[in-house]
Amino acid sequence: MGHEKLQDRLAYPPRAFRADRAAAYLGISTSKFHVLVEEGRLPKPVRLDGMTLWDRLDLDAAFERLKAEETSHRRNTVDMVLGIDGHDE
Repeated sequence: MGHEKLQDRLAYPPRAFRADRAAAYLGISTSKFHVLVEEGRLPKPVRLDGMTLWDRLDLDAAFERLKAEETSHRRNTVDMVLGIDGHDE
């Protein structure tokens, strides 16, 4: 086995990530990841034996909230003009 870690051969994603891996998991840069965490739009990390980790399930839940947030802010201009956008003003 050499220096290979068991998790390097596993077929499922890890439950927790360090910042660089969490950012990659979400498909964003590490610096943007830290900004979103600082803004409270992504979850705070968990400290475990001196390690700073982000829970994959918390990241998934936060991403779903961000998607819903983005969708609710987007409006179809044609629907708005016709008064059928579904938003009460």
